[in-house]
Amino acid sequence: MKIAQIDPPRVFTVGNTVKHDMKDCGRVELEPDEQVTFVTPDGAEYDVARKSWGFYATPSLNGRLAGFNLRAALVRNPFGKYYVFLVEKGKEQEAQHYLDQEGQRIVWWLDTDARMEALDRALAVTAE
Repeated sequence: MKIAQIDPPRVFTVGNTVKHDMKDCGRVELEPDEQVTFVTPDGAEYDVARKSWGFYATPSLNGRLAGFNLRAALVRNPFGKYYVFLVEKGKEQEAQHYLDQEGQRIVWWLDTDARMEALDRALAVTAE
């Protein structure tokens, strides 16, 4: 693994309606079969694992990620772009406030067996 800190960070403006600065603080280069874990002060964890073909972008959405106190959600912005948000459990209201400010919406929570199975069934019907 190689870590390159950006000092000073690259600062750029983000936000659709409420503008604020984002800081790009560094780069992490992983070899295949290496992983990094991001943590919050509240104990939430998020793993990214590199494989020879690309990345596991998250731990299992309805398993380990949920156990790390994070809820995955598919989000759509007003410009038709889609994102995966990882919302800390207990901070859903704060996330919703941000989504409302930015004109974004949750398309689907991706965090429980029931939600994932319902999505799988819905997509299997349309794929046939």
